[in-house]
Amino acid sequence: MTSPVEVAGLRSRVDKALGAFLGEQRARLSGIDPALAEVSDALEAFVLGGGKRLRPAFAYWGYRGAGGVDGDAAVAAVAALELVQASALIHDDLMDRSDTRRGEPSMHRRFEKMHRQAAWRGPGGLFGESAAVLLGDLTLVWSDEMLHTSGLGPQELARARPVFDEMRTEVTVGQYLDVLTQATADTSLERAGKVARFKAAKYTVERPLLLGAAIAGAPAAVSAAYTAFGLPLGEAFQLRDDVLGVFGDPSRTGKPAGDDLREGKRTYLIAAAFGALDDGAWAELDKGLGDPSLTDEGVERLRALIRDSGALAATEQRIDELMTASLSALAAAGIDDEARTVLRALADAATRRTV
Repeated sequence: MTSPVEVAGLRSRVDKALGAFLGEQRARLSGIDPALAEVSDALEAFVLGGGKRLRPAFAYWGYRGAGGVDGDAAVAAVAALELVQASALIHDDLMDRSDTRRGEPSMHRRFEKMHRQAAWRGPGGLFGESAAVLLGDLTLVWSDEMLHTSGLGPQELARARPVFDEMRTEVTVGQYLDVLTQATADTSLERAGKVARFKAAKYTVERPLLLGAAIAGAPAAVSAAYTAFGLPLGEAFQLRDDVLGVFGDPSRTGKPAGDDLREGKRTYLIAAAFGALDDGAWAELDKGLGDPSLTDEGVERLRALIRDSGALAATEQRIDELMTASLSALAAAGIDDEARTVLRALADAATRRTV
């Protein structure tokens, strides 16, 4: 069965647009200093070496659903979302002290290793962290450049820019709220839901849909329908991510088992567990959560506490509820039928995944 991201050859077209753009940036960087070849190598490997391409797919089919005509400029414009995603992941891995991403060293670990192998001066860890901050910033800068050099017309760009800007603000402050929630040990479902909404839900589904709608010049009713479809779907996507962060198979997720537990992620799943546990189990979960030295046995113990509390079942139920609301909105949306079919398949891919 063809992946919904492959329909209309979208994945390969997005990758081609990204490859062309990154090739232009490589030429620019090489003209500044040969040492920047490592920056180009690292970013090309990171951006082109994997990823679900869900955000460009939601944006593209949001565009087509609103009457947009297929074209390379539209594909290049929505491909810019992958550079926003790269920025978020590079920074997220640094903040979480994650060693891997998609089974490969995370950006800060890659540059730390380069420093160590070259026997350069100063702390290798600090060099790697500094490089990750700067490369994450660079991909965010490039996302804007890729959008406005995509080939879209002035009116299309004028409509797209406010959505693109709002999305990048939301994901950045969502990341801050995530860091703040871990620091304050907030265990409320309200805060967990807000973090999920702004850190991931809105920029994964709703804002890409609205970006596509804006490029197409969609009427307000279509944009409203996309929000009604996209916001609950984005939250369901993030809840699935939270479940995989605790219970996922490392051979499929590309990250060590229990990473979210060692990092102390205060997700909806964790908040639901805290709300259901008795004092003794609550204290045990609180003590283990965020312990970077947590053993595999410790991970299994925390998993058992979460599962036995009913939090896993409650989170799965919440995903089902969000999906019901999302798909009802999609069914009622006044959009192109082909786009509706692909968006339905994308919704399944986003929430029933194992990676």
